[in-house]
Amino acid sequence: MTPEEFRKQGHAIVDWIADYRRDVAKFPVMARTEPGDIRRALPGSAPDQPESFADIMRDLDSVIMPGVSHWQHPSFFGYFPSNGLPASVLGDFISTGLGVIGLSWQACPALTELEEVVCDWVRQMLGLSDAWSGVIHDTASTNTLVALICARERASGFALSRGGLQGEDRPLIVYASMHAHSSVDKAALLAGFGRDNMPLVPCDEKNAMRADELAKLIETDLRAGNVPCAVVATTGTTTATAIDPIGAIADVAKRFGIWLHVDAAMAGSAMILPECRWMWEGVEGADSLVVNAHKWLGAAFDCSLYYVRDPDHLIRVMSTNPSYLRNSADGAVKNFRDWGLPLGRRFRALKLWMLIREQGIAGLQGRLRRDLENARWFEAQLRAAPEWRVLAPVPLQTICVRHEPAGVSGDDLDAHTQRWAERLNRGGAAYATPAILDGRWMVRVSIGGEQTERAHVEALWKEMQRVVSAG
Repeated sequence: MTPEEFRKQGHAIVDWIADYRRDVAKFPVMARTEPGDIRRALPGSAPDQPESFADIMRDLDSVIMPGVSHWQHPSFFGYFPSNGLPASVLGDFISTGLGVIGLSWQACPALTELEEVVCDWVRQMLGLSDAWSGVIHDTASTNTLVALICARERASGFALSRGGLQGEDRPLIVYASMHAHSSVDKAALLAGFGRDNMPLVPCDEKNAMRADELAKLIETDLRAGNVPCAVVATTGTTTATAIDPIGAIADVAKRFGIWLHVDAAMAGSAMILPECRWMWEGVEGADSLVVNAHKWLGAAFDCSLYYVRDPDHLIRVMSTNPSYLRNSADGAVKNFRDWGLPLGRRFRALKLWMLIREQGIAGLQGRLRRDLENARWFEAQLRAAPEWRVLAPVPLQTICVRHEPAGVSGDDLDAHTQRWAERLNRGGAAYATPAILDGRWMVRVSIGGEQTERAHVEALWKEMQRVVSAG
């Protein structure tokens, strides 16, 4: 493809994306394809000869698009907001077009230095002190793994330079609650702790970790000769957006000298609102934290910010320094390859930089406040309606709801919940996520799409009432 051909097709694709964003509300929110439909519609082997871009775009429309669930739809209330705002999409497009790889500062100085600046902008927006240093990775799953590896090495006196965990006499323990994200469990397993060394900390009636129970578990492990290593606390759990008491947990972590990682992947975006910062009060006592800018904040996926208070420790754990990457600037610059797992790094800072500049802090704050107001309105409708029950506090934009008809309980209630949730999603007018809370099925409604206004939340409420009355 020549530059002129690229220009022509690129303009067409930008128009295609712009039309899609303009018209996305016309699509059914959830894909209606059955398993295997897309695969069967595609050839079983790659084409031997070049094909025209026009043919490729026709197949995009006729084969691929029917299998897309529309996360940017104003009636998408599933999972979590993933708002790739247009300015951020363009930043991502430029990053891909430049095709640079951040192996080192020297490999692309702008990549490193813009990342430094943008991470510090966001740090200030979140109300964090200048004791924190940030880096951009792909997802919270990666950042949690990095945090637990760093915790492991601090607790073991850098066992990686000796025999690793296989050379340790006593097991290292990681603590989290049952409401922690599944990535915490996965990270602990991949970091070598083992499932037997991951006790779950009991929660209170609001699904938040109990700091007093954490202390008891740590004391029990100390008596058993184990080594308490790390605790993962969550600001805004996935299922119910529960708020762990970060300050009290930080006090426990400090008392016993263990690493505290704060998972604020989704809810962290709300910390750009001063009125929401009570949710992670005490966060300055943590060792690391993660905020996914590619969720509610609006950066195109993937863009996850990882902040640490001791970057020297992070670098010692993660550093690799092969001769072919060394240069005379190393002593005066950051090499972000030493701040995480990958050697090659994408120019992710561009999409965050362009998003923040195009929206401004005030624009980002205004959208989040709109979503919070819509969530409060929806909660009020549910609480006032017979047979509908709000199952958890609503500190942010996620509402956990169950329809409870008279005389229906237990497994029958679970079946009823799954039936009406399936009808809601298959109907195409809205999308919400069924999930289990306290052993029973319910439905999560996550409000926060870029185009989601009060009218869309009102339409969701009407549709929910319609599908439950359908039997």
